[in-house]
Amino acid sequence: MPTTVLLADDHEMVREGLRALLEKEDDLEVVGEAENGRRAVRLARDLAPDIVVMDVSMPDLNGMEATRQVSRRCPQTQVIALSVHADPRFVTEMLRAGADGYVLKDCAFEDLARGIRAVVAGETYLSPRVAGAVVEGHVRAPATEARPTGSVLTPREREVLQLLSEGHGTKQIARRLHVSTKTIDTHRQHIMDKLDVHNVADLTKYAVREGLTSLEP
Repeated sequence: MPTTVLLADDHEMVREGLRALLEKEDDLEVVGEAENGRRAVRLARDLAPDIVVMDVSMPDLNGMEATRQVSRRCPQTQVIALSVHADPRFVTEMLRAGADGYVLKDCAFEDLARGIRAVVAGETYLSPRVAGAVVEGHVRAPATEARPTGSVLTPREREVLQLLSEGHGTKQIARRLHVSTKTIDTHRQHIMDKLDVHNVADLTKYAVREGLTSLEP
């Protein structure tokens, strides 16, 4: 049986291109597409694919948070991150979130196909350029280096932070997350207290810097 793949990327042309290439491989089958992380989580639960190819930067729910949810809710599904970012911080956070591979968008298609097959075989796969950057980052980093600041936030707080930074109002976020506006206000206050940030503009800068949102159109 072929390996089933779900594609999650907010750019339709990227999804179409990946689908066309993957479907040329006899052992790979694309079973669904998602334009944001929230839909990716829902489709992973409904379709139970072997692999989710997950863009790191997506609106509504970014790839890091979506990967955490897929790993928790769909343990039979593995995730390969697909990103323009070679920064070791992004790679490390995606692996911590539960990804089993990390492939750069500017690599050849064969790199993604190789990564899918490696992950299905039980290996962790990193694009060669990413692997080099991660190794160098660990060698250069001080032994006492702390975890990223974003780790002080809970998964729900990171989710709320992304939506705030993308311009959604309290009522919109509450409806989307199926909670009360009071709950969202409480999350926002906790986020600001933990990060020592006191306005939405600075929260947005933080979210972009930490890869929670790209603010792409």
